[in-house]
Amino acid sequence: MPILIVLMFLLGTDLNKESFTNVARNPQAVIVGMIGQIVLLPIIAFALAYFLKLPAVYFMGLVLIACCPGGSSSNVFSMLAKGDVALSVTLTAISSIITMFTIPIIMEFVSGFVSEQSGIDIHLPFGRLIMQNIVLLFVPLLVGILFRRLYPEAANKTNRVLGKLAFPALMTLALIFFLQYTQEIKDNFAVLGVTVAILILSAMLCSSLLSRFTKSGKAVRRTIVIEVGMQNAAQAIAIASSPFIFNSGEMAIPAIIYALLMNVILLIYVAVVKRMKK
Repeated sequence: MPILIVLMFLLGTDLNKESFTNVARNPQAVIVGMIGQIVLLPIIAFALAYFLKLPAVYFMGLVLIACCPGGSSSNVFSMLAKGDVALSVTLTAISSIITMFTIPIIMEFVSGFVSEQSGIDIHLPFGRLIMQNIVLLFVPLLVGILFRRLYPEAANKTNRVLGKLAFPALMTLALIFFLQYTQEIKDNFAVLGVTVAILILSAMLCSSLLSRFTKSGKAVRRTIVIEVGMQNAAQAIAIASSPFIFNSGEMAIPAIIYALLMNVILLIYVAVVKRMKK
């Protein structure tokens, strides 16, 4: 949870006037990016989990990671891919706010569906999830925005330092859970690894096709692909493992595998993009 708070504060220090005016400058790209993240990705995850008949806890975990907002690392990947970094930051910020309320709604539906299908009673404390999202997401984000507004130079320095630590911190979090649930991950990696890889690749492919409706340049389209492909794994792990919500380390396993695979897949994507540009 501390890692998630730091990541959201980091996102807040990234936001400036350009981030907000970007919505007015390119509304189509923002809308398409949000549709990809908020609507398309959870639907793909739900369909995959259903047709592959995942166990209840992994069904929930897969949809949970798909419901989360874009990760802060997506801004770095957008820069590496010569995308629209301002749009990337805007999409990450907006999705972080919207998903505070869409995650409880979607997960309540999914928990009811999974309970009915499996016969296992999975209870979602709706109010607690919203409160946790506000405390872990909105408050640090708001503090970061205010810090940048009041102390812009200090915010820039802090952003540069935290930006370098964001990726290692996420990988450390994934490693900690990997060590705790090594056997479970090994036992289920064949299925979950393939499922998560299909989820990421399907999201990138569908968002690439969807982004063509924006009639924007390649930089915008690459940014949308990266934003939809990279989710906030730290948030999914925090929700799944929180003693106030699901209190399930096993439910966090899809997010742990996602954190590992999404970086590998996106690095390959960036390498392909750079090679094509040459």
